[in-house]
Amino acid sequence: MKLPMRRIMAWCIDWACILGWVAATAAVGIPLYTSGLIHFSGSVLQNVVGAAMIVAPVVIAAAVCESRPKASTPGKKLLQLQVRTGSERPGFLRALARNGLKLGVPWLIGHAAVYALTTANGTTPAGVWILTVTAYAVPLVYVVSLFIADGRTPYDRICATEVTTAPPPTELGAG
Repeated sequence: MKLPMRRIMAWCIDWACILGWVAATAAVGIPLYTSGLIHFSGSVLQNVVGAAMIVAPVVIAAAVCESRPKASTPGKKLLQLQVRTGSERPGFLRALARNGLKLGVPWLIGHAAVYALTTANGTTPAGVWILTVTAYAVPLVYVVSLFIADGRTPYDRICATEVTTAPPPTELGAG
């Protein structure tokens, strides 16, 4: 399987893991909210809480995974891929920046668009449509970039990283 398709498959596996986190936070948060034990008024505050409880932990977890010795999220590990900076694994701050751009930015734009759409009274302002289009365009650009030139995404270029095939695992007991 070619590298772009392996990256997309790894991304799908990682999103399955991410959805587990979203489900866990929803299983706790929704009953607390509907029972009135917690209440957040205003879409800005709801967006901030969503970012703090869901987006930030996901971005941090991905950065931790990619800055470890194997330099792989669960999906990348299963598909034998790793994130590299030259011949080295990225440090935590570089991996954090990479995942902030890869996951955090599109997700936060999408959240802002959804909150704006659900709170718009009557006519939807042009800015909300711009947010909505951007929420779809950014990930689309990321996917398309896998198939052109050298296959590096904008967030990999900005963070001076690349996704490569991982060396095959060594056998137990081998030198």
